[in-house]
Amino acid sequence: MTKVVGRYGVWRGYKGFTPQAAREIEELGFGALWLGGSPPADLPEVESLLEATDSLTVGTSIVNIWTAPADAVAESFHRIEQRFPGRFLLGIGVGHREANGADAIKPYDALVRYLDELDAAGVPKESRALAALGPRVLKLAAERTAGALPYLAPPEHTRIAHEVLGADALLVAEQKVVVDDDPDRARAIARQMVPMYLGLVNYVSNLRRLGFSEEDLATPGSDRLIDVLAVNGTPAEIAAGLAEHVAAGADHVAIQVLNEDYLEALRTVATALPLER
Repeated sequence: MTKVVGRYGVWRGYKGFTPQAAREIEELGFGALWLGGSPPADLPEVESLLEATDSLTVGTSIVNIWTAPADAVAESFHRIEQRFPGRFLLGIGVGHREANGADAIKPYDALVRYLDELDAAGVPKESRALAALGPRVLKLAAERTAGALPYLAPPEHTRIAHEVLGADALLVAEQKVVVDDDPDRARAIARQMVPMYLGLVNYVSNLRRLGFSEEDLATPGSDRLIDVLAVNGTPAEIAAGLAEHVAAGADHVAIQVLNEDYLEALRTVATALPLER
């Protein structure tokens, strides 16, 4: 799968890419676009991005199982796969308890049921992946999908996830970055986004397991936490931070740029990465 998605890709909300930007990102040498923000079941943005590019993979990171019915998602998958064979990866996940308000069925059980429905609809294991942080869902990702899509997780989590998943499963590590060599300015940019996650149980629990203290996790997040979750500095320093995920076992790193002009920031980061252009 790493041959399909390459070593590095770009993560943004599903409405955040234009076809023109997708073309440039491909030309820079990035291997995949990751569409966040719970895209709807008809996956409207995917085909325009695939049409605009030649070999780039497009993945969802992630479709929310509570808001996008499996049968409708499967129909969209087959529509896209027919037009662009092998270039779409369906990432799914349970989202957040705080936002979903879905307590009638346990999230893990709901995820298993959703995968069963995708199986019945003919969506192959190798064309889907799971948002996963804890060991139970990581194991499910290895057993029932191509691999895992952790989010808001430092390289230490990547190392643990790689051990749980095994060598054959795809591991895509998301990493936020701020291209700015002034740490205070970079942290201010990062704090426009990162604190919103510190009220979500799954992320906070994962970070707590990794050794971050209650002081680190209190809004707006300690400098230590911010610097790990949103790597900042020069392009070379950011490239070194991304490489930590690769060294820890990531097959692919999905880069989420927090600078206002994300394309310009990507252009500078690309100069410091071993990309295939």
